[in-house]
Amino acid sequence: MTAVARAWSRLTLPGKVVFTLIPLLAVLTSGLIAAIVLFGGPVVEVLNANLGVVRFVAAATIILVITIPIAFLNIYLEMKVIALMNLRIGPDRVGPWGTALSVVHGLKVLMKEDFTPSGADPVVFTWAPVVTYAAAVLTIVVLPFAPGLYGQDFNIGLLYFFAMGGLGVVGLLMGGWASFNKYSLLGGLRSAAQIISYEIPLTLSVVGLLILAGTMSLNTIVEQQDGWFANWYVFRQPLAFVIFFIAATAEANRTPFDLTEADSEIVAGFATEYSGMRFGFFFFAEYVNVFILSALTVVLFLGGWNAPFEIDPLLDWIGGVLPGLGITTPVTVALDPGGLGLPLLFLILLVPPLGTLLFAAPFYLLRSSMRWWVALIIGFLLFNVVAGGLVMAWAYVSFEWVAGLLWFLGKTFVFVFVFVWMRGTLPRVRIDQLMGFAWKWLLPAALLNLFVTAFAVVLVRS
Repeated sequence: MTAVARAWSRLTLPGKVVFTLIPLLAVLTSGLIAAIVLFGGPVVEVLNANLGVVRFVAAATIILVITIPIAFLNIYLEMKVIALMNLRIGPDRVGPWGTALSVVHGLKVLMKEDFTPSGADPVVFTWAPVVTYAAAVLTIVVLPFAPGLYGQDFNIGLLYFFAMGGLGVVGLLMGGWASFNKYSLLGGLRSAAQIISYEIPLTLSVVGLLILAGTMSLNTIVEQQDGWFANWYVFRQPLAFVIFFIAATAEANRTPFDLTEADSEIVAGFATEYSGMRFGFFFFAEYVNVFILSALTVVLFLGGWNAPFEIDPLLDWIGGVLPGLGITTPVTVALDPGGLGLPLLFLILLVPPLGTLLFAAPFYLLRSSMRWWVALIIGFLLFNVVAGGLVMAWAYVSFEWVAGLLWFLGKTFVFVFVFVWMRGTLPRVRIDQLMGFAWKWLLPAALLNLFVTAFAVVLVRS
């Protein structure tokens, strides 16, 4: 026993970690194998009998997980884009091009002290950010990211979206009221007035679209916009699109309608007394909301996962011309996933050293001043870019959901960029201008669009 203790004391810290983790992993692996052997059959039977519940739990877990990178990516975009607009460099130290700085900010918020003011209502104060974040997450359930890639397809999916999204204001009002701070209360009241006011034109703006679509299922609405971009509802409902985007900006509390957390007037609004993890929930919910409203705009007006043009004839033509000319290229390989070229593609991807040398050789041979290891780094990066592009091209052609997801995310992040662009460009409006614009302009315009659409439908069908 003394010899074991002496040997343990002589180990370095990494050695102690290794000798601790290896037996632990061995025990856990053995236990997992034994559990699968003993209970695998009954567990599989139970899961097969409750596939609906299993699918719901899996979808809910995935949705909760993807909100974290979405928030981090939006934070990074905001920092980098606004910096470039101001002729600054922006994040460039933590991670490649500063991409990990938003993660550091998130961890920093979570590591700070979570303080509750002495006069606050601790229960309501604690649950307010949870309600706000949950309202944002619940709306993602009905968003169709790609064909077959969605949490749940309700026949009243749009109604569900607005119902769940409206709960976010409850969390903001709870946080403002429970903080025992006049600035927080003022921010909470502003959020209630703003979101309730803009909820009406936001909802009315899509009623004309629903008259044309004949359904509230978001999947069906996207399917109806299949084909060329001329089928998108933005061209059939241009006024509704403008109204919806302006009202969505106010719903997300984004510039120029960020009156609920106007730092120049009421410090930080409803979040003045919050810190630590509870402030992080408010912070995350805001950036997730930006993505969600951008995604809903794409689903309703810009075709969702559909490409703006018919790409299948183009792919068929390319796949037919290249083999017809006797040309065998990486493009032919990527566009022919069922042919003999697919094993060749995987062979290339499984031998990265060969690809690295092929791409590094020209740089090393043509430039005598370049060191060999620099050429290898350049070759490795170029190889990964080309290989990744080929794999993505193959996946785009082979799997419909991959193509749909790429188009959906591309369109969505265009709107995320627009939200960031507005924050770096537009000044904040006054509260009277905010309320007057909703009731005097957006609401009449939404009603006008509704009546004109209804009249046009009746006229065409008669």
